[in-house]
Amino acid sequence: MSDWRPRLIVSDMDGTLLRPDETVSEATVVELERWRADGVPVVLATGRPPRWMHDIRKVLRFGTAVCCNGAVIIDLERFEVLDQELLSPGTLRTISTELRRRQPDTWFAVEYGQQFRHEPTYKPRWDVDAPGVAEAGLEEMVTAPAAKLLARHELLSPDEFVAIVDDVIGGLATVTHSSSDALAEISAPGVTKASGLAKVAAGHGIGPEDVVVFGDMPNDIAAFEWVRAGGGRAVAMASAHPDLMAVATDVTGSNDEDGVAAFLAAL
Repeated sequence: MSDWRPRLIVSDMDGTLLRPDETVSEATVVELERWRADGVPVVLATGRPPRWMHDIRKVLRFGTAVCCNGAVIIDLERFEVLDQELLSPGTLRTISTELRRRQPDTWFAVEYGQQFRHEPTYKPRWDVDAPGVAEAGLEEMVTAPAAKLLARHELLSPDEFVAIVDDVIGGLATVTHSSSDALAEISAPGVTKASGLAKVAAGHGIGPEDVVVFGDMPNDIAAFEWVRAGGGRAVAMASAHPDLMAVATDVTGSNDEDGVAAFLAAL
């Protein structure tokens, strides 16, 4: 595959495209601009909601973003929603009720895309006082469709808690995680970064064999498997989670070493 070149570039954000200080290096921006000028679309695939995409939009100014682990697809230039698949209120209510029955110390938050609500006992790690963020009771939070249901446990390990959540929800939804905390990210059935990317790629008339995807955490596994099965390149960062490393086709430098730009430049 020495002469292989992608027709679509996909990158995760945190721990991948973004440096530890949450900025994008000038070298990375230049490299992405070079590919874009050559007609290759650039897509971001992230667990972040649309409301967290304003800063990256100022830097890249273009492209498509698959947000909320595949639930919401937005056009970065126009900053408008192109597609979304949401959890229904009934599913939100069923999952949260059963999880709390199984693990009473589970606390919930709901990501709507532009708004975020969390129980008073749920402890947000980021944007605590940001616009659109507010406390709410669980009954209030599950009355409207949501992009993600977040379940947090302060005592269990991440792998232990996510396994419990996965067992509870069965086929009702999709669960993944991208944090060092015991934080489960729950989306509508079948919704993953792979499902969102497949839609974007199809819109460009591109299959997985012509896609390169970069990532570092378990919420990138579905995208890696989709690309790898189709003959594309699934590139893990040097500091990636072991579960993601296991399904990667390639490894590049860390996000602190501009690993994305280095791999693309080598192509």
